[in-house]
Amino acid sequence: MNLDELAERILQGDRRALARAITLVESSREDHRAQATELLDRLRPHHREALRIGLSGTPGVGKSTFVEAFGCMLTAKGLKVAVLAVDPSSARSGGSILGDKTRMERLSRDRNAFIRPSPSQSHLGGVARRTREAVALCEAAGFDVILIETVGVGQSETVVAEMSDLFLLLLAPAGGDELQGVKRGIMEMADLILVNKADGDLKPAAIRTCADYAGALRLLRKRPQDPEGFPKAMTVSAVQEEGLEEAWAEMQKLVEWRKAHSFWARNRAAQARHWFDQEVRHALLAKLETTEARAAMDELAARVAEGSLSPAAAARDLLAELDKDDRAA
Repeated sequence: MNLDELAERILQGDRRALARAITLVESSREDHRAQATELLDRLRPHHREALRIGLSGTPGVGKSTFVEAFGCMLTAKGLKVAVLAVDPSSARSGGSILGDKTRMERLSRDRNAFIRPSPSQSHLGGVARRTREAVALCEAAGFDVILIETVGVGQSETVVAEMSDLFLLLLAPAGGDELQGVKRGIMEMADLILVNKADGDLKPAAIRTCADYAGALRLLRKRPQDPEGFPKAMTVSAVQEEGLEEAWAEMQKLVEWRKAHSFWARNRAAQARHWFDQEVRHALLAKLETTEARAAMDELAARVAEGSLSPAAAARDLLAELDKDDRAA
C-alpha cells in the first residue's frame, strides 16, 4: 500500500481513499496497525479540525432518523458531514448488521455526506476501539462536522465524551424509568438533551419531558466548561425536521464560548493524553495474548484451580515471567 498516495488522496477529500484508510485503522493485523500509525502521522501536520459531536440514546429513540435529518440540514448549509455509526456486534457470532446506510437513505446519497458503519466488536462504551482514529481521518479529509452515533446508553458514555467536542443525549417523550439507573451519569456529561419525536400526539408529552429534564439539569453541579444556561434540554422532531435549526444554533453558541474561554483547546489536549494512556494499556494487555503468555497463564490457572497457588501469587509469578522475557528480548 502506497501510504504517500493514500494520504494525498485523503487530503483531497477522496471518499474511496477515506473508506480504505478507515478499514486499515480498524484492522487488528500487526502490519496494518503499523501502516495505520504511519498514515495518521503523515496526516497530523496538516492540523485540520472538525466539530466532533457524540450522540447517544436508548434504542428506538430515533437516533438514525435524527442524524439523517440533522445531517441533511447541515449539508444544505454547505457543510461537509461525516457520520461514524457504530453497530452492536453479536456476542455469539461476532457479526453486525451495519444497516445505517439503509436507514439513512437520503443522507447517504448526499454529495457532502459520508456514512461509515463500524462494528463495536467486543469493545464497551458504545463505540468501536478505532473510532477515534476514524475521526482523525475524517478531519484530514476536510469534513466540517463529524457525528459519532453510538450503540446506545448504559455502558460507558465517557468513551464517547473522550473523543467528542459536544455530547448530545437523545430521549423519547414519556420514556418512563428505563434510564433511571444510568441517567444521572449521562446527564452530567451531556451538553444538550434533545427530546425527540415532539410531533403529533406525542408533542405534549415531549414538552413535559423536556421541562422535567430542564428542571433536573438545574439541580446538577455547574461545570466550569459551560456558560450560563448550559447544559440545556430542548424538543426536536426529526421526522418533521422541527427544532433542528434551534439545536444547531445552541451548539454553535456553546462551541464559540468554549473556544473563546480556552476550554476547547484544553479539552482536546486532555483527550489526547487520555488516548495515549489507553494505547499504552492496550499494548500491555496485548502482551498477554502471545502464545507463550497464554501457555504460562493456562499452567498457572490450573494450579490456582487445584488450590496449590493463590490468584495473587499466580498473577505475581506471571508478571515476573513476562518482565524477565522483556529484559531478555
